[in-house]
Amino acid sequence: MSSNLYIDIHVLQTVPPSCVNRDDTGSPKTAVYGGVTRARVSSQAWKRAIRMEFDGEIGVRTKQILVLISEEIMKREPSKSEQEAKEMAQKAWSFALNPKKETKRKKKDADDTEKETAPKEGKEDVLRFISRKQAAALAELICGNKKEQDYVAALKNDPTADIVLFGRMVAENSNLNYDAAAQVAHSISTHEVRNEFDFFTAVDDLDKMGAAYLDTAEFNSSTLYRYATVNVRKAAEWLKDDTPHAIRSFVNAFLCSMPTGKQNSFANRTAPDCVYVTVRKDQPVNLVGAFEKPIRSREGYVAASEARLAEYAKETYDRFVDKPALALCVSRHADNWVNAENLGREQLLERVEQVVREACESGEVD
Repeated sequence: MSSNLYIDIHVLQTVPPSCVNRDDTGSPKTAVYGGVTRARVSSQAWKRAIRMEFDGEIGVRTKQILVLISEEIMKREPSKSEQEAKEMAQKAWSFALNPKKETKRKKKDADDTEKETAPKEGKEDVLRFISRKQAAALAELICGNKKEQDYVAALKNDPTADIVLFGRMVAENSNLNYDAAAQVAHSISTHEVRNEFDFFTAVDDLDKMGAAYLDTAEFNSSTLYRYATVNVRKAAEWLKDDTPHAIRSFVNAFLCSMPTGKQNSFANRTAPDCVYVTVRKDQPVNLVGAFEKPIRSREGYVAASEARLAEYAKETYDRFVDKPALALCVSRHADNWVNAENLGREQLLERVEQVVREACESGEVD
C-alpha cells in the first residue's frame, strides 16, 4: 500500500563576507524575520546552483527551444538547411503545445494558431524546461511525419531528474506540466545582519598617478539556515528505478552547492557546518521557527544555532508532528541530536539512497 515519504534536509552554513545573491540595486538580499533584518539567499538562486552541481544529465532551460530541436532534426536529416530544420522544429513544437483540436478546423484557422504559438527566429519570450531526450523525440516525430497527438507524449515522457524535482509549467497545455517533487526554502541568517560597504579602487598599470576607478561593493556575512524537502512518491511517478540515485544526487547537490554571485571577489564557497536529514511519513517540517528569536552571541553563531535547532526539533516532534522515521546528521556536536545517527557526508548519502530504494522496491511509494 502506497504512502507518503519525505526527505527533509536542514543545513546550517556560515558564509564569510560575500554578496551571494543580489537584488536589483546590487545589494545582498535580505528579509525581515522575527522583527530583525536577516541575510537572505533566494530559493531560485540556490536551485540554479543545485542543478549545476547535479550528478547526471540535467534538462535545458532556454528561450531558444527551436534551436535545440532543429539541431536534433539536422542530426537525422543532414541534407536539411538550417532554415528548413527550424521550420520543422517550429511545427513540432506547435503540435506539442496544441494537440490538434485544430485538425477539425479550417486550414486557415490552424495556420493562424501555429503563427500565434510559434516563437520567432528560434526564440520565445519565456524560458522553457526540456530534456534533450524530449527534444530528440520531437525531432524523430517530425522527421517521420507522425501523428500530431504523439507530440504531447514525446514532450511529457523521459524528463530529467531536475525537471521532475523542480517542476515545469506550460501555460499553453497543462498536460505538459510536472508538479515539483522538491521544495527549496529561501535561506535566511539565524541572527540579525547589517550590510556593510567595501570601498575599493583600481589602478591603471600604465598611469600610476592615483586611482583610475573608485566604487563601493555591498556585502554581509552570516550563518544561514537552509531547508529543502523531497516528496519521494511524487518523484518516483516519473523517475521510477532512477529515483534513489536522483534523490541522493539532489541531497548531495543541496549540501555542496553555492550560488556564484560575486564569487570571484569574495571566494565565499564554504561547506556546511551542520547537516540534519530526516525521513518523514506524515508531512515535511521546516524548522526555521527555531530562529524566529534571533541568535545573539559574541562568540560566533554556529554552535548556538545548532543547539537551538536541535532543541526546537525535539519540541516540535513532542508537541505537533510525528517523530521522524529516521534521523541522520553530520555534526561536530553529536550530543545535540539525541535520536540521530551521526555520520560523514558520504555515509549519510548512502543511507538516504538505501531508504529510498527500499521504499521503491517494496511498493511503499508506488
